[in-house]
Amino acid sequence: MDSRYNPTAIEEKWQKTWNELGLDKTSPDTNKPKYYALSMFPYPSGSLHMGHVRNYTITDVIARLKRMQGYRVLHPMGWDAFGLPAENAAIDRGVPPLKWTYQNIDQMRQQLQCLGLSIDWDCEVATCSPDYYKWTQWIFLQFYQAGLAYQKEAAVNWDPIDQTVLANEQVDSEGRSWRSGAKVERKLLRQWFFKITDYAEELLNDLEKLPGWPERVKLMQANWIGKSTGAYLEFPIVGSSEKIGVYTTRPDTVYGVSYVVLAPEHPLTQLVTTAQQQAAVAAFVKEVSNQSELERTAEDKPKRGIPTGGKAINPFTGEEIPIWIADYVLYEYGTGAVMGVPAHDARDFKFAKEQNLPIKVVIVPEGGDASAPLEAAYTEPGILVNSSQFNGMNSTDGKKAIVEYAEKQGFGKERVQYRLRDWLISRQRYWGAPIPIIHCPNCGAVPVPDQDLPVKLPEDVEFTGRGGSPLAKLSSWVNVPCPNCGTPAKRETDTMDTFIDSSWYFLRFTDAKNEQQIFDSAKVNDLMPVDQYVGGIEHAILHLLYSRFFTKVLRDRGLLNFDEPFQRLLTQGMVQGLTYFNPNKSGKDKWVPSHLVDPNDPRDPQTGEPLQRIYATMSKSKGNGVAPEDVINKYGVDTARMFILFKAPPEKDLEWDEADVEGQFRFLNRVWRLVTEFAGNQSSAKIDQSKIQNPKSKIEKDLRRAIHTAIKEVSEDVEDEYQFNTAISELMKLSNALTDANCKDSPVYTEGIQTLVVLLAPFAPHIADELWHLLGNTNSVHTQTWPKYDSAALVADEINLVIQIMGKTRGAIPVPAQADKAELEKYALESEVGKRYLEGKEIKKVIVVPGKLINFVLS
Repeated sequence: MDSRYNPTAIEEKWQKTWNELGLDKTSPDTNKPKYYALSMFPYPSGSLHMGHVRNYTITDVIARLKRMQGYRVLHPMGWDAFGLPAENAAIDRGVPPLKWTYQNIDQMRQQLQCLGLSIDWDCEVATCSPDYYKWTQWIFLQFYQAGLAYQKEAAVNWDPIDQTVLANEQVDSEGRSWRSGAKVERKLLRQWFFKITDYAEELLNDLEKLPGWPERVKLMQANWIGKSTGAYLEFPIVGSSEKIGVYTTRPDTVYGVSYVVLAPEHPLTQLVTTAQQQAAVAAFVKEVSNQSELERTAEDKPKRGIPTGGKAINPFTGEEIPIWIADYVLYEYGTGAVMGVPAHDARDFKFAKEQNLPIKVVIVPEGGDASAPLEAAYTEPGILVNSSQFNGMNSTDGKKAIVEYAEKQGFGKERVQYRLRDWLISRQRYWGAPIPIIHCPNCGAVPVPDQDLPVKLPEDVEFTGRGGSPLAKLSSWVNVPCPNCGTPAKRETDTMDTFIDSSWYFLRFTDAKNEQQIFDSAKVNDLMPVDQYVGGIEHAILHLLYSRFFTKVLRDRGLLNFDEPFQRLLTQGMVQGLTYFNPNKSGKDKWVPSHLVDPNDPRDPQTGEPLQRIYATMSKSKGNGVAPEDVINKYGVDTARMFILFKAPPEKDLEWDEADVEGQFRFLNRVWRLVTEFAGNQSSAKIDQSKIQNPKSKIEKDLRRAIHTAIKEVSEDVEDEYQFNTAISELMKLSNALTDANCKDSPVYTEGIQTLVVLLAPFAPHIADELWHLLGNTNSVHTQTWPKYDSAALVADEINLVIQIMGKTRGAIPVPAQADKAELEKYALESEVGKRYLEGKEIKKVIVVPGKLINFVLS
């Protein structure tokens, strides 16, 4: 028997065997309960990092465990393959996005397969494949038919040099394009939207149906949806029949309104601007149009505005108040106008002070003085003052009464509003799913007929990175006849946001090879929802919200029978590496790659200055990453898995430490020696159940208790809270108990060895299967039934009774576990410890904690 543990040979062998046996394929046996374990699928960047390894290892343990527990498990993988990086590669490297993407997919698939993950590769999808995006386009048409997809003018980030639209994340903090460096402009373009706001209330309420989600994720979603109850009020414009509509959650402050503010791009801006202010307003509007949304709304930036010269009437007071425009009001938010109440809003207070606008107090704390000068805005509830017939009311009653009054007078009403805005899905880029619409001069927007899907991306495209979408320049692709009337028409040249692709991929996995329909509803209703979803916290809002939205829309289209896509959610922590930085430098220059540093004397290789060290999320820019292949080549996949699972609970950040990796490698070596020594000496792997369940000696009883304690504790740790770190600790305890047990020929010892290997299987699958076969088994350990503990084995015959004198521990003695208080006192008094400390002493009181300790209080 080979005494050496050689992970490389074992892991390659078992990955090949599992593949040949088809162990990872989803069982068709519908008599078994289903379990859907899913990791968020990766973008094919070309190489796995430790964050990927952690995510997929966690999900793999769950999938393997559930198979052993008798479930038919769906554990798929795919590729979130559309997006800007592939287009950038085409520009920078001259490689077509398709080729670049599929090269990366091939490389990453191979890396994933080397990790020994129990993935059903028959379900693989890539969002850039026509047989996937055909159905993405079909879903778009479902939304269109339901009135949930529409076009409207929207303000976008425009790069004036590259002549293209930029996403918010492509604009830096100074409002410049990440590629050209040009100052980004705001420009109105006709864009496609999905009407997610129609589902705002259900998306909010159904968070209650997700007890298996982290509370902080549900709170983030609720805040993003941002439901508020307030009032819609209308301020008539002096000299016009038009009115300025505002939404406010503080109608109780309406008597303190001293001005209204329009977004510079608001259609009423031109109407209200006087001739004298026209030039100044036009200049300000142009200046603001050059700012990104981030710049305009940044908390630390001064709020800038200019009077239009126009006036509005506060309908509650009849007073004329000035109309301003300001950069911090955005047309896309709310009504595109706000009422200014400087005394009771911090932003308005600051703006009014800077612009010398009136500040009128209308709320005071109980017993407060309305005439006292304000040092800052009073934003808390209070008592209404200077508010006509509402004076003396508290804020809550005042809000209600003021809204009722506004409704009776016809200039306001109660309104529920959401922060959530409709989802802008248009992208003026190539590498995405084309929007399946044809624009006809006679018929308008015409859906591409289902039989003509997919609208394929053309491959004869030139990539320059400038001048808008490459698709718009390809006349042979753009110009087509109208499907309705045959008139020469033009294709929509926008592609869809890549979030669309990832908002339904989990549904396609249930029926990935179906060419006739998006999926068979019977299959999707059988396997969905996802039982356990694992991924990063960075997707807590958009991806999860959009996926929930898609699920509800497809349910309403009669394709699904469930409300929520993901029953349980685990957001795993980041993997952090030891990171060196020079505190005397700033920006990217301060980070020093760890391979350039002597850990015993960390100094900047350029300046010689001492470096500081922290643990920070692994990234190329910090030079603190650890390549998965380096770890695997040195220690093997199973050791990498064990370290990742043992080092920290899955939801916490994990600090990478080579010494701890080494520790897990040593543990697997100990298990290897323990099992192989036993396998080399055993005569048979069969166990006599009667002898196991009724062991005679204390050694056997203690060992059996250790075995079944391990089964119980590991099962509980992995079943509910996924505390894999404590589960592995229990495996270590069982390994130690087997090492120390002096009953190697006992059937109980055989049970212990086999149990250790079976319990190890989900965590370190390769070594577990190798050891299982060395024990004489011919099937895979991963086909074994997960063990159940014997509660009778957990009951101890003896316990260690701690003896205390005056609260101080003096020793411990073995006593029968079932002994009562009187018997425990007798055992303690007759023990060597008792005689030594109690002989000749007067005992005042005896305190017994059954099963634990006895304490003698002396006079």
